Amino acid sequence: MKPLTERDIRSSFINCSKGEAKRLAVPRDPGELPWEDLDFLGWRDPGAPDRSYLVTERGDRLVGVAMRFQPGRRGFLHRSMCSLCLTTHPRGGVSLMTARKAGPAGREGNSVGAYMCTDLACSLYLRGKKVPETGARFEESLTLEEQIARMRDNLFAFLDKL
Repeated sequence: MKPLTERDIRSSFINCSKGEAKRLAVPRDPGELPWEDLDFLGWRDPGAPDRSYLVTERGDRLVGVAMRFQPGRRGFLHRSMCSLCLTTHPRGGVSLMTARKAGPAGREGNSVGAYMCTDLACSLYLRGKKVPETGARFEESLTLEEQIARMRDNLFAFLDKL
């Protein structure tokens, strides 16, 4: 992913007003992010523990989505799988992220959800730059490029519903 500025990030959101996008918390020091290892930029709002955001390149434009989630409170032995990168996590490592639909449907309260890594570090898990709490991902027969393409397809399928 190419490096983004705060202005790029704020102008990319499709499911919130310009005023909401102006007020949301963006990552500090975007220049220090591992852009070459990211397929999308995802982060949690430090001031609102139930909010997270995601920005990705789609074709020739940026698409940003504001989401809400309920932190997981599952048992110690329970594991969940991210629907984007297929990484499994124990406890609250995967959360149902819901995003308000864009346009009139969103203003009526309609939303779409997907189970995602709570820290939104899917790109880093795929590349082995970040290790899940369990210590490893399942070994797959797909190449890294194929896994990345699958994750992007899963992400775009979620975005298409918005």
